[in-house]
Amino acid sequence: MNYVRFLDDTGPKWGQVVDRTVVTLDGAPYLGGEPTALTYPLEHVRLMAPVEPSKIICIGRNYADHAAELGNQAPSEPMFFLKPPSALIGPGDSIVIPDRSHAIHWEAELGVVIGKRCRHVTAAEALNYVFGYTIANDVSDRDYQKADAPFGFGRGKGFDTFCPCGPVIATDGVDPFNAHITLTCNEENRQSDSTALMLHNVPRLIQFLSGIMTLCPGDLILTGTPKGVGAMKPGDLLEISIPGIGTLANPVR
Repeated sequence: MNYVRFLDDTGPKWGQVVDRTVVTLDGAPYLGGEPTALTYPLEHVRLMAPVEPSKIICIGRNYADHAAELGNQAPSEPMFFLKPPSALIGPGDSIVIPDRSHAIHWEAELGVVIGKRCRHVTAAEALNYVFGYTIANDVSDRDYQKADAPFGFGRGKGFDTFCPCGPVIATDGVDPFNAHITLTCNEENRQSDSTALMLHNVPRLIQFLSGIMTLCPGDLILTGTPKGVGAMKPGDLLEISIPGIGTLANPVR
């Protein structure tokens, strides 16, 4: 099943996609939202980021080839940083470059949406706490990352619009152990790899993170990006695809 968050004349709403029709829900699906009688054609709604997380947890250097392409060592344990929820944007929204003199990179990632509150879960139990999967782009200002190293990634990762997400949360049809991630910039293929190459897979990430902090329904985990990151510029169109989820498209300005 696919779930969306969208705007109508009265504000944001949640919906379940059924045969190109959005059936409105009375709340977030990962909080038990139920269908209502209100429906919309899918093509007539403006989609938003399909999550309202208390926190966005991003995994760094989770693919060896990506760590190497930026001159970094692959970590023996998961490394993470946080993005503010204010960085979220949805399908079709613009990524805004705050400083044209900086290198602003794309990072296509599988997003994991937590469905149940969890703390200290084992890797064997971890997938029981996943509501579904989405697509995310961990937009990164490399100049600020370098300037702020080794103290943290906050400034380089935290600008408004630096976390495109969507178009849906898919609760089935996605294999987190072997999902193929593709990113194109202006229809040119720039990233294309499988989550099978993750150094730390999704159950291990949930085990690790839940050992540090409580994960809440709706929390979003960005699981790292494969090789092929690069700089975007105003006028570019970025499209990220994962089978079973769809395509997340965002222009750059």
